[in-house]
Amino acid sequence: MTKPTRDEVRARAVARCRERKIVIPTIAEMRDPGRIDPVIRAALPAVDMQAVDPLNLFRITWHNDPATGGFGPVNALEIPSALSGVPARIVGLVGRHFPTGAHKVGAAFGCLAPRLVNGEFDPTTQKAVWPSTGNYCRGGAFDSALLGCRAVAILPREMSRERFAWLESIGAEIIATPGCESNVKEIFDACWEIKKTQGEAVIFNQFEEWGNYLWHYGVTAPAAEEAFRALAGPRGRFAGWVGATGSAGTLAAGDYLRQRFPGCTITVAEALQCPTLLANGFGGHRIEGIGDKHVPWIHNARNTDLVTAIDDEAPMRLLRVFNEPAGHALLVARGFSPELVGRLPLLGISSICNLLAAIKTARHYELEADDVVFTCFTDSAELYQTRLAELTAERGAYSERQAEVDLERFLLGATTDHLRELTHADRKALHNLKYFTWVEQQGRTVEELNALWSPSFWTELQAQLPAWDEAIVAFNQETRNRGQGTGDREGNGR
Repeated sequence: MTKPTRDEVRARAVARCRERKIVIPTIAEMRDPGRIDPVIRAALPAVDMQAVDPLNLFRITWHNDPATGGFGPVNALEIPSALSGVPARIVGLVGRHFPTGAHKVGAAFGCLAPRLVNGEFDPTTQKAVWPSTGNYCRGGAFDSALLGCRAVAILPREMSRERFAWLESIGAEIIATPGCESNVKEIFDACWEIKKTQGEAVIFNQFEEWGNYLWHYGVTAPAAEEAFRALAGPRGRFAGWVGATGSAGTLAAGDYLRQRFPGCTITVAEALQCPTLLANGFGGHRIEGIGDKHVPWIHNARNTDLVTAIDDEAPMRLLRVFNEPAGHALLVARGFSPELVGRLPLLGISSICNLLAAIKTARHYELEADDVVFTCFTDSAELYQTRLAELTAERGAYSERQAEVDLERFLLGATTDHLRELTHADRKALHNLKYFTWVEQQGRTVEELNALWSPSFWTELQAQLPAWDEAIVAFNQETRNRGQGTGDREGNGR
């Protein structure tokens, strides 16, 4: 059978989107929902945010207002100094208010949309394969469901039950690989098996897909900048960006923020039980969603300042403080507002990891009250209710006294242990670690690896974003969905 041309594949994608009344949002619209067609904005409040409805593509933004179903300021939560234990202000972008309950739906979109509009993915015949340590495959399955294409979710079998139940509910094919969050090699092995046996499949590997990097650079980072300018005040200084290693997508936001705020540092967090970047280490851990044992291809190692490892016991203990009635009672008794305490469940396990890494960053650099450190609260405790039940079964009912111990030891008592400030040679060493995964195992070349060390590689990559939006606009014009409930996209400011 003759392989279809890119133009033929693109024509099928246009037809599918026309049939399903799908309009693809641009990066500019995700960054600033005020640019979205008013007809679409008016229709959104009547659509459930978790519904498999094409309109929810326009909710892949940090600006969703869960109260009205419309848009508002960037969703962010500041952790007061009395709770963080450091004078610096620590602010997290809140991922809970995306479709699927995590911002990874955006990273998945960033990988899928360019392929779709450029004729590199056929939603009518090809499977979309989403290798993940949890939330990314959920986001990919959601995006696939909107397109009516088959999704394959690959994730470690030790991930929380909530993730598997959600994937089953949306009809994704699930491949559960051996191990826990840090077993990324097994995920890659499953991808190679699919390549060998299923020709009609496209693998959207977040660990090497530039769409992951560019979505965070173009959407997440401007959201952090916008939130900072809204809350910082005249003396505020954007002091740092903190992200877990994971697929390195959120770390891309640091590249943008350093360009806007030259004094900004970039911290990468990982689990102490798997200190790959800190000490070339390996192992299993319980901080779900930050798979390790390798350096992601899309990690700009040359732009990383600090590596810190978080003991996975700390997020598990603080998960109970932030969610159990005894923990809430303690915090209210200590003078924290019920409103703040009620929002702490917005932090899932990896979000708490990011919070602790931000605290370590603030302590290490001796940051002060005018300094603001931003991070990402990836998902919420909603995805970890079974983990809370397991902790209760394992350790007994949670008491206010135990909450006080956990709060003092693991949050207010967080120190700068297991932390390393990187020299130029250290950064080059992290970069060189990519060789063993990507050249020896995944088919990349030494020339490609060497190219990633050049700062110009990254600036040229970032410059591709306007072309993305031009391709999306052209694609939408061909779908001709005008007047069919998704609005006329012409004349909306672009």
